[in-house]
Amino acid sequence: MALGTPRRSLRTRLLAVALVLVLAALVVAGLAIGVILHRFVRGQLDGRLDAQIVALRAGLEAGILPENLDAPPYDRSGPVDGPGPGWAWIVRRGPETIRSGSLHGGDIRLSDTGPEDDPGRPHPAWGTGPRGQPLYARILSLPGPSPATIVVAAPAGELYGPLREVLTSLALVLGILGLCLLAGLAVQVRLGLAPLRRLRADLAAVRSGTRERVPAEQPAEIAPVVAELNALLDQNARNLERARGHVANLAHALKTPLATLSMALAAPTRDPDGALRQHVEDMDRRVRHHLRRARAAALEGSARTRTPLAPRLADLRDALTRLYAEKGVAIELAVPEDLAVSCEGQDLDEMLGNLVDNACRWCRGRVRVSAAAPDGSVHVRVEDDGPGLDPAAAAAVMARGRRLDEGVPGHGFGLPITLELAELYGGGLSLARADLGGLRADLVLPA
Repeated sequence: MALGTPRRSLRTRLLAVALVLVLAALVVAGLAIGVILHRFVRGQLDGRLDAQIVALRAGLEAGILPENLDAPPYDRSGPVDGPGPGWAWIVRRGPETIRSGSLHGGDIRLSDTGPEDDPGRPHPAWGTGPRGQPLYARILSLPGPSPATIVVAAPAGELYGPLREVLTSLALVLGILGLCLLAGLAVQVRLGLAPLRRLRADLAAVRSGTRERVPAEQPAEIAPVVAELNALLDQNARNLERARGHVANLAHALKTPLATLSMALAAPTRDPDGALRQHVEDMDRRVRHHLRRARAAALEGSARTRTPLAPRLADLRDALTRLYAEKGVAIELAVPEDLAVSCEGQDLDEMLGNLVDNACRWCRGRVRVSAAAPDGSVHVRVEDDGPGLDPAAAAAVMARGRRLDEGVPGHGFGLPITLELAELYGGGLSLARADLGGLRADLVLPA
C-alpha cells in the first residue's frame, strides 16, 4: 500500500457496493413502476374519454343532436367567467360545430396531436381550453359523405394529479424499503465478517500462548487460509524443536571438554597461579551465556509459550527462604494468580532467580516482589531493604562480569544475563532506589 493511502476496510467496501446497488435497484424499480402507473392512469382516462366519443358518434349516426347527450361532467355546471372544470367535447361536421355546455361557447385549441395509428380509433392530443387551462384530449375523425371530427377533452390534472399522488406514496415506500434493505445488508456484512474477527482472536490466542493451533472448524472460504496458518505454526514448532536439539547438542559437546579441562587444571602443579582455571571458568560462563541467548532467540518465533508467573515465584520463594534461613529473609509476594508472561519457563526461572537471589543476598531481611500488567506488558518489581546502589554503581553492575564487592559470592553475570534475556523477549531491566531503602529491579516482559 502506498504511503498516504487510507487503510481500506472490507466492511466499508461491501457497504458502499451494497448502497450503490440498492440505490440503483430502487431507482430502476421506481422508474419502471412509474411508467406502469402512468400507462394505467392514462388508460383509465382514455377509456373514459373514448366512452364519450362512442356516445357522440352513435348520436351522430342516429341523427340525435349531440347537445342532447350533454351529461356531467360535460354539462353547463362550470362558471361562465372561470376556467371551467376542463371536461368538454366538440364536434365539427362541415361548417357546423357543436360544443358541450361546459365550454360556454368557447373552443378547444389543440397544440400537440399524437400520431393516428388506426384511422378508425381515437388518438391522443394536448391542448388548452377557452380560459387557457391545460387539457388532455382524444380525437376521432369520421370519414364519409359528411366527414366529422370529435374531440373529447379532460383536465390535464386528471392524468397527472393521481399519478403524482401515487408516485409520492411510492417514493416513500421505496425509501422505507431501501432503509430496510441497507439495515439488512449491514447485518449481513457483520455476520459475514464475523469469522474473520474470530480468526483474529484465535491468532491472538496462538501468539499469546493460550492456544497452540487455530481451530480447523471454519467456513469453507476461510478454511484454506486456516489450514495454511496451522501448517506454518507446525513448521515453526518443528524448527524450534530442531533449534533446541542443536542447542542441547552444542551444550553437551562444549561442556564436557571444558569440564575435563577444568578437572585437569585442578592439580596445583599444572596451574600454579590459577590463571588458566580462571580462563576456563570464564569460557564456561560465556558458553552458557550464549547458549541461553540462542535458546531465547529461537523463542522469538511464532511459537511462544505461556508461563504463569505466580507459581514460579512461589517455588522460588520456598527455595530461597530455605537457602537464606540463617539470615531470616522474608520474601513478600504480591502477584495476581492469572498473570502470565510469554517466555520459556527456564528463561523465566533464570531471570527471576537472578533478581530475587541478588535481593536476598544484599537485603537486611526483607524482600518484596510485585507484578502487574498496566500497559499490555508484565512489570515485575523486586525490592529489598539493603544498602542499595547509586546511579553510577547501578550502571556498573549491568556490565558482564563486573562485581562491586569481591567478598560476596558470585560471578557478576546474573544481572547482565537477565537484561539480555529480557531484551531478547522484547522487554528490559532497570535498576533504581526502592521504597524499602535498598535496590529496586524492574523487569519488563511480554504478557
